[in-house]
Amino acid sequence: MSALVEQSPSAPPRLADQPVAREAGVTRGWASLSVVADIAALAEDWQWLEQRALVTPYQAHGWVRAFAETVGRAERMVFRHAVLRGATGEPLAILPLVITRRNGIRFAEFIGGKHANYHMGLYDPAFAAGLDAAAARLMLAEIGAAIGGLDAFIFVNQPTQWQGVPNPLAQLAGGPSPSGAYKLALTPGDAEGSLRRSMSSHAHKKLKNKRNRFQAYGPSEVVRARTPEEIARVIDAFLRQKAARFAMMGIADPFAPPAVRRFIERGARAEGETAPTLELYSLDVGGQSVATYVGAVQGARFSGMATSFDMDSEAAKSSPGEILLVELIKLKCREGVTVFDLGVGEARYKTTICDERDDLVDTFLPLTAKGRAFALFSRAKREVKRRIKASPTALKLAHRISGWLRRGRKPAAEE
Repeated sequence: MSALVEQSPSAPPRLADQPVAREAGVTRGWASLSVVADIAALAEDWQWLEQRALVTPYQAHGWVRAFAETVGRAERMVFRHAVLRGATGEPLAILPLVITRRNGIRFAEFIGGKHANYHMGLYDPAFAAGLDAAAARLMLAEIGAAIGGLDAFIFVNQPTQWQGVPNPLAQLAGGPSPSGAYKLALTPGDAEGSLRRSMSSHAHKKLKNKRNRFQAYGPSEVVRARTPEEIARVIDAFLRQKAARFAMMGIADPFAPPAVRRFIERGARAEGETAPTLELYSLDVGGQSVATYVGAVQGARFSGMATSFDMDSEAAKSSPGEILLVELIKLKCREGVTVFDLGVGEARYKTTICDERDDLVDTFLPLTAKGRAFALFSRAKREVKRRIKASPTALKLAHRISGWLRRGRKPAAEE
């Protein structure tokens, strides 16, 4: 099925506040609900709430605004930010949504797509803790009515909890996501202790051997891109390395669109006194990048968005991506970061480095008859994916079939 992000109409930046209808048996923690189309109009409230809210790095104001004004603008996405407020007007929650149309079905998702590892709203902790399943369902029903014309909400890869507080919308989940997300708790100032706790002695020995081999390629350094010139150089290396990797795999490169580059550039720039939302790193040997890392930052959490390495470099034999990752963990320990996550999806290096997971769930909430059918289909599709990933035999077969299909696919120019 092909998916289209609905093209943005000439909508006013703010939609009217919706009256709060009373319903017996449901305890509300909000006094009003509004939907805002322009994230710039919400900047002050968003940043105020972000300082105290349950929020992942992918719903930070800097991340969402950079994405909306680059990828979102290029793809003409329709954004609708639902805002719930208390009795005195203070924001209690913000749900940053994109409206997508697929085969005649119009549904809302969290912003970011595959570029965001975690999909969640921003919630005042006390508000989130008091939002039961019935109130969460009512909240979405009112948001759907405020947006208008929605068939369903499709929320995937939602953490079941954040900072020890349950994620309200996870209570409506239809089942676990196909993959979890891997993370490592850091003890500030004690990188070695953090790594000893998570890595086996065998893994430590293998890493030491790789580092010894890596040193033979010459002096190396980890560079964080801060200036426009450094940012451009690291992004060049990252995109070049990613393009080579995806070409080898025979699949489309999701980082190829120019808007994605603009998104990374925008996110990596400081805005006045506000620190950048994205951090870019390169492991250099002889002034050349052999591995890169893109991370999203929010509070004391560093979240790995994407990593790459130069497959044509001699240093590739010594796992430069893994070496860069360990150096970043050490750096973040020194900086006082308390959680380092490697994002969603299975990989050997993730299970080697990390000793914890964030459990993720998917929610499919229909609002119409068409939405009900679509939600059932979406849920079944995710469940099949989860079962395949849970079975090594099925996953191996799926990869083999995918390889056969890619080899039989004509080049784009011939289609």
